[in-house]
This record gives sequence, structure tokens and C-alpha cells, in this order.
Amino acid sequence: MRSYRKEFCKRGLMWGAWGGPMVLAAVWMWLEMTGEITALTAREAAIGIFTTALLGFVAAGISIVHQIESIPKVTASLLQFFVLYVDYLGIYLINGWITPNQVWGFTMIFATIFAGIWLTVYITTKRRVKKINQILET
Repeated sequence: MRSYRKEFCKRGLMWGAWGGPMVLAAVWMWLEMTGEITALTAREAAIGIFTTALLGFVAAGISIVHQIESIPKVTASLLQFFVLYVDYLGIYLINGWITPNQVWGFTMIFATIFAGIWLTVYITTKRRVKKINQILET
């Protein structure tokens, strides 16, 4: 279990911790170009940077659950969904990107996007496995 924690942190630091603030910067630039925001306070910027770094760290790190062979794939996917949902929802609420009244809509959008990504990965992987099995049979 210790190696999984280490891998979680490694993935989070390698991919997520810098990715979150990069996406945040792109969103801020877009919002500024469209006139939605004209300025940010130092507090807003700091909270945004720290929280999106945390969001990216957790999002990248939680992918380790699919490498743990003792966890059934469905359980790993549900665990990943739950952790990502709590991670994203918390960060969105902290930053004021959604209000408590919008949680239901956020939940529906998040679940739809997660299911779409999961199905895409599942179908792609299933096709690859089928091709490999056909090659091995010949």
C-alpha cells in the first residue's frame, strides 16, 4: 500500500499540480478577453492557484486506483468518480465558481462527462484487447 501512496504523490506532482494552475490561467485569460472579469485580487489569485494545484494533484493521483489489482475494476471506477467529484465540487465551491444552488446541475454535468470519458476508454480498450486476441489466435 505504501508504494501506491508514493505513486499517487508522484502522479499528482508530475501531472496534476502544475496542470491545474495552467488551466486556471487559460480560463482567466478567456474570461478577461470576453469581459467577464477585469481584475483579480491577490487573494482570489492565490486561492485559485493553490486550489487548482490541489485539484490537479488529486485528479492525477487518483488514477492509481486502476493499478491496484486487489480492487475490482468497477469499484476502482466508482472510487475514482467519488474522489474526483468531491475534489472538483469542493474546489468549485471554494472559488465561488458555482453556488450551493448549482450543485445539482454540477452533479449532472460531472456525472455525464465522467460516464462519457469512462465509456470512451472502455470501448477503446475493449477494441484493442480484441485485436490483440485476434493476433494471438493466428
